[in-house]
Amino acid sequence: MFFLLFSLPCLGGMTSGLLGRKIGVTGAHIITTSAVMISAILSIIAFYEVVLCHSPVTIHLGDWVHSEILTVSWSFTFDTLSMSIITTVLIISSLVHLYSIDYMSSDPHNQRFFCYLSLFTFFMVLLVAGDNYFVLFVGWEFIAVCSYLLINFWFTVIEANKSAMQSFIVNRVGDMALSISFLGIVCLFGNVDFSTVFSLAPMMNESALTIIGLLLLFGGMGKSAQIGLNTWLPTAMAGPTPVSSLIHSATLVSAGVYVLLRSSPLLEYSSTALIAITWIGSITAFFAASTGLLQNDLKRVIAYSTCSQMGYLFLACGLSQYNTALFHLVNHAFFKALLFLSAGAVLHATFDQQDQRRLGGFLPLLPFSYTSILVGSLSLMAVPFMTGFYSKDLILELAFSQYVFHGSIAYWLGSISAGLTAFYSFRLVAMTFLTYPNSPKKIYESAHDAAIFAMIPMTTLAILAIFFGYVARDLFVGMGTDFAANSLFTHPSHISLIEAEVIPTSYKLLPTFITFASASLAFYLYHYATPFLVQCTKSNFGYNLYNFFNGKYYIEVLYNTYVIPASLGIGYIVSKQLDRGIVEQLFGYGLTSGLKDASQKVAKLDNGTLPSYAVYFALSLVLLTILLIAPVLAILDIHPTEFLQDIHTFVDPRVIVTFIITIIIICYLKKDKIRGKLHIPFYILSYLLPSLFITYSIHSPNYRQIVFGF
Repeated sequence: MFFLLFSLPCLGGMTSGLLGRKIGVTGAHIITTSAVMISAILSIIAFYEVVLCHSPVTIHLGDWVHSEILTVSWSFTFDTLSMSIITTVLIISSLVHLYSIDYMSSDPHNQRFFCYLSLFTFFMVLLVAGDNYFVLFVGWEFIAVCSYLLINFWFTVIEANKSAMQSFIVNRVGDMALSISFLGIVCLFGNVDFSTVFSLAPMMNESALTIIGLLLLFGGMGKSAQIGLNTWLPTAMAGPTPVSSLIHSATLVSAGVYVLLRSSPLLEYSSTALIAITWIGSITAFFAASTGLLQNDLKRVIAYSTCSQMGYLFLACGLSQYNTALFHLVNHAFFKALLFLSAGAVLHATFDQQDQRRLGGFLPLLPFSYTSILVGSLSLMAVPFMTGFYSKDLILELAFSQYVFHGSIAYWLGSISAGLTAFYSFRLVAMTFLTYPNSPKKIYESAHDAAIFAMIPMTTLAILAIFFGYVARDLFVGMGTDFAANSLFTHPSHISLIEAEVIPTSYKLLPTFITFASASLAFYLYHYATPFLVQCTKSNFGYNLYNFFNGKYYIEVLYNTYVIPASLGIGYIVSKQLDRGIVEQLFGYGLTSGLKDASQKVAKLDNGTLPSYAVYFALSLVLLTILLIAPVLAILDIHPTEFLQDIHTFVDPRVIVTFIITIIIICYLKKDKIRGKLHIPFYILSYLLPSLFITYSIHSPNYRQIVFGF
């Protein structure tokens, strides 16, 4: 059963991709959707067995590397953490597959789309189920490849090309940091298995763990679109809406948070890494919420809400509240998938019109889509008794209960971000459904609500966005719950769930009050006071503020002005002077040309003259003598210096001098013009002197006495 969890989506995707022309569009729909749905059902059964019955399972398929230094295996573990995310991923993926049947019905490349979608699901499950950092990294890289293919699915569109490339490159920055962190883990622990690494973590140096923790943070920032590496997430909207739903809810953006959750035993022993994670999450939550205030693209507003919610998740991980982070991760996946699928229904009904300023008045025409977006927005705003409330509000309470500086900052930034989230969520609802119509007449004449294949997933997600938080709160974050078991680790000094229950009531109610106030303000401004907004944008302050927020804090401008040119300059230097310069001269062109020149010079030595051969013979004799003497000295344990000191006892130095002079004469006489006239004497001399040298040495009394003993 556990093996089928991730193998069925792979088989379905490969069948749709390789046999797409044979099975047809309908066959691809049936095979891929059925495979993912069966996996989802099996995951629910496995969730009951693993989580509720406390029976984790590990599967070992074989070794990839097996040596005395390092062992890396293809093994998978199904514990509370992995099964919670796997079940969420498979449920949402099955609903997205079902939704895509209607949404992509007019596209001629359905087989390819469903292949990418299933493989994307497979590699996400592979990432989460991996029992070591190697398997995790394999899934990590392949979901990036699948996301590139899905975002660039409409590859004839230039914007899709740019978005996919930007997503891929920005994620590579985080992947580099993650790769370095894994190498650090191998060097520090000598293993990549979670059980081995986490058991040795308390005994390791805190500075080393801090470096690894910061690198893990940087790697997670790329995937989860934290501030600085967030530029790819809004542009990923160029892909089809089901892709956006899957990427922004349960798969790609959740991978960065999962790495932090899985690495909690490492992070808990590095206070510096935890503080850094808290600051990054808090700033990202505020940055993304404020940026989404004045965005006009329907899907881009929801994308920035994803970025903001990922900030809340990082914030919770930095506060060591891993149970709460996991709970909010699951909750966020449900209502965010609902928001994107509902947005897709609106786009289908309005001929892909994404500009909110050109929408409005669609409430009577799209009541089901309006209800779905409203439910998702209320859950996103953390309105009481909605799914998002039970986790998001708890994160803020836990931040305040830390009674430390970064915890207080996280609370206030999170509370303000909650108000901003409520503002742009109700702004989206008002501008799309409640304001006066701003679209062409033909759009209103042809507008229709979603089809049945789209209504079923949206209804399911709406039910989960309303009730799941209430049903699962005691399981995930209830007092005394043993939900996480050994899959998550929190140091005893970092547990503050009890403190969160006794904080002042005013601080508990403040985020909710700010949420309702902001939502009411947005509804009033965009429904009754639109002339006031126009007047605000005409003032210098309003104009500059609008440009600042709508320009995303000019982060991309800074990248394009400073970072990218500097990076390209460094890359040019590395390419031209290092790679094609030093390296090429030494090991590339230089090595081949050097060997060629050397071989040509060696070939010239063969000139066909006897004196030359005599010189070669003499040099060879000397080298051979050295090669023969060296092993004897090694066996007899005689030091070379001692041998050189005693060599004069059995070899006359005069003979050696004579031999050297002979070689020099031969070398110089080779170029002499009169060599032909001196051919015979030259030949005799070149062979006579080496012979005299050998003869005299052998017949020397000292030599006979040393060698033969007489």
